Amino acid sequence: MSFINLLKIALRALRRNKLRAFLTMLGIIIGVGAVITMMSIGEGSKKSIESTFSSMGTNMITIRPYSNIPMPGGVRMGSSNIQTLTLNDVEKIGEEVKNISALSPGLASGGQAIRGSKNWPTSIQGVGPDYLSIRKLEIASGSNFNEEHIKSFAKVCVIGQTVVKNLFEAGENPVGQIIRFGKIPFQVIGVLAAKGQNTFGQDQDDIIVAPYTTIMKRISATIYLQNIYVSAVSEDLSNLVTDDIIRTMRASHKLRTGQANDFDVRTQAELISNMSSTSNMMTTLLTAVAAISLVIGGIGIMNIMYVSVTERTREIGLRMSIGAKGRDILLQFLTEAIIISITGGLIGVLLGVTASWFVSRFLNWPTIISESSMVISFFVCVFTGVFFGYYPAIKAASLDPIDALRYE
Repeated sequence: MSFINLLKIALRALRRNKLRAFLTMLGIIIGVGAVITMMSIGEGSKKSIESTFSSMGTNMITIRPYSNIPMPGGVRMGSSNIQTLTLNDVEKIGEEVKNISALSPGLASGGQAIRGSKNWPTSIQGVGPDYLSIRKLEIASGSNFNEEHIKSFAKVCVIGQTVVKNLFEAGENPVGQIIRFGKIPFQVIGVLAAKGQNTFGQDQDDIIVAPYTTIMKRISATIYLQNIYVSAVSEDLSNLVTDDIIRTMRASHKLRTGQANDFDVRTQAELISNMSSTSNMMTTLLTAVAAISLVIGGIGIMNIMYVSVTERTREIGLRMSIGAKGRDILLQFLTEAIIISITGGLIGVLLGVTASWFVSRFLNWPTIISESSMVISFFVCVFTGVFFGYYPAIKAASLDPIDALRYE
């Protein structure tokens, strides 16, 4: 029997039971739509994470205090409570580590920013002049502080757009104005360009940046740092710079061979890799859960095809009695199953694309629809139709014509 005749017979049989055929397709439609949507959300999240870290500078290296020695009772301290980094470490890195383009100490303190009757809970970052270039932050108006401000413990600061919005009137120029952080007055000498929220929902504009010496002396009253920020000359040299930093820091901290580091060095590439791995794992998990709908849809196809074989037993017997072969019967029912699966798959692809657009448009989640996800989903549908439609088709093809004609 020709393929055209098989297709006509299959379509005629499906048209006789339109509602049942649609309900059978529904599992495939939902499964394909869910798989494409989950994959697009996962891919969008991955790209968004990479973009967020890249916006901070792909060649940035962060050094933080670290200790693997637990306190009494087995409690381990957070990095903000460990005191191992000092300005001497910054000096040593600047002198001995090659291939770095920028270097900045870092420490932060949370508190209330106040101006007149307005106040805003935020954090102040004590850093060096190079911090803005390391973090890819730009000055929108005014200027950055310099080494003279560092040496004189100057009470000056650069503020983000969120702080401007909450402390100043619309259209008011913050440059030259005085704000207080806690009880300490700071003169605003610059305003940062807006960066918006990052992938993790953190407001990158909610920040005050000031000379690290001022924060260490007037706010935190400490000689220890919470971070040291380094920018390698290029991303390709980040690993080499990291190795040099570790050697320099170990020598500076007088750590013996075999003794664990009391600091932690991380590159942006490591962070991107770690976050991308987590994102990929979650995407795989969500896609696997969504793919269960495809299996359920396939079981639905098998179930309906078995019902169809039972209902059309006499038809099968009649066709066999006038010369149809078992292979023709098998292909007929297999064609019906594949048509159901492919049609459901095409509708599912459309549903997945629409759902991804809806998620991106109305929920503001990053989504990227890849062609591979649509192609893979489509071929999985074809496979589902063949796999789950084969056994009912075999049953139909193996019927005895005489028994089939006698079937009531």
